[in-house]
Amino acid sequence: MANRTVSTAVSIHGTNPQYLVDKIIRQRIYDSLYWKEHCFALTVTGVMEKAVDLQCIGGCYGGNSRPSEFLCLVLKLLQLQPDREMVDELIQQSDFKYLRALAMFYLRLTESSVEIYRKLEPMFKDSRKLRKRTKDGTYELTYVDELADQLLREQWICDVTLPRVSKRIALEDIGELSPRISPLEEDSDDENGMDED
Repeated sequence: MANRTVSTAVSIHGTNPQYLVDKIIRQRIYDSLYWKEHCFALTVTGVMEKAVDLQCIGGCYGGNSRPSEFLCLVLKLLQLQPDREMVDELIQQSDFKYLRALAMFYLRLTESSVEIYRKLEPMFKDSRKLRKRTKDGTYELTYVDELADQLLREQWICDVTLPRVSKRIALEDIGELSPRISPLEEDSDDENGMDED
């Protein structure tokens, strides 16, 4: 029962939400001690509490490719399929950076291209540090804004193959998104306006 998707879940990208994580990685998660001890019968609220206590993001690590706690919680969210409003709130909150990172990752796996750009691009303003566990088990430093950029550009993060996302320029061309104005351009315009005075 602990490894099944909730009965009320809807198909995402034409498949069971859990299947967005590759089968080998999924099996490693199911076999992990963290999954068995901490994720059994966990609710969405429980996942949020566990995410607040996270110390790093990452995929599988070490000689036996143990899944990180972050990856286990991603799979648990896919099983539980929280509603969109809750995921939006988790991304908008600014108190817990690893909870935000978890929600961003979940959103990238489950939402449409337009929603992904709308919700992740504002995260470019969040420059807080994140610890990332590498394959050999060591840690490296990354940032929330860097994670947001990787989620928009990369095809593979934390040992999870991300669903295809449309190019931003294509969505702008069909009117789904307005052109993005970089905060650097806004600062430049402000400085030019001050010079004219």
